[in-house]
Amino acid sequence: MSTYTGILRTPDSAFINLLDYPFEPNYINLSNPGCIGNGETKLRLHYLDEGSKNSRETILLLHGEPSWSYLYRHFIPLLKEYRIIAMDLIGFGKSDKPMNKVDYTYQRHVNWIKEALEYLNLNDITLFCQDWGSLIGLQLVGTNGIDNRFARVVVANGGLPTGDMLMSDAFLRWQKFASKQTKMDVGSIIKRAVIREMTSEEIAAYNAPFPNEKYQAGALVFPELVPTTPDNPSSQYNRDAWKNLQIFDRPFLTLFSDSDPITAGAEKFLQMLIPGAKNQAHAIISQAGHFL
Repeated sequence: MSTYTGILRTPDSAFINLLDYPFEPNYINLSNPGCIGNGETKLRLHYLDEGSKNSRETILLLHGEPSWSYLYRHFIPLLKEYRIIAMDLIGFGKSDKPMNKVDYTYQRHVNWIKEALEYLNLNDITLFCQDWGSLIGLQLVGTNGIDNRFARVVVANGGLPTGDMLMSDAFLRWQKFASKQTKMDVGSIIKRAVIREMTSEEIAAYNAPFPNEKYQAGALVFPELVPTTPDNPSSQYNRDAWKNLQIFDRPFLTLFSDSDPITAGAEKFLQMLIPGAKNQAHAIISQAGHFL
């Protein structure tokens, strides 16, 4: 275990020989807002950089709670003609993990990904985002999409809540449950949120980033950070983002599943409000759960 004051780094040995994950790691040292840890150490974000480096188009894959870039292991070979960037959010996967819940805020997550995109100088991006990846990604599209960084968007079982509308009962139950936990059985949570049978190797891979509960502060706090009331600290950021999303006329596609109680129906809201969603081949994937 590599550790800095207040920051954990999952040992590389935890990721050896993961099923269907042969990808080379890449890292970016990000700013450390609020002096997490000792105030001097940068936060290291992990990302995959696969496919064609000569492609003009980049596909950006953003995962959600409580997964990591392993979620997209089967996407990557299918998209090899494009440049593919799959990031691990801070607190997840091979990225650094601040130990205290208070070190994680919605806006810090947004700013960390924004900084990573600027460091990589990514443009002409097709964003594919799911769950929390959409809360981060869609806010970035709404605040930065007008500079042509984001050319296309695909949302899979996600959205951009402001707290002005009631969330689904399933999500509110999940939020309440998560708020009482001191540790999280990540593999089991993901297993329950997919329809197909998962192998023990796949479950182990989702557990790999979290050797014990000390590494799980980011996963434990994520449900609490979702804006479910109008006065949430991030609600206004998302309202401002929606002003631009409602004039976003580039291709915007929704891919939702038929068996996800968390986000059921949210695709209709996105299709109705975002101009780029008009006349797109939106799909509901049958016999699929929350994780696609």
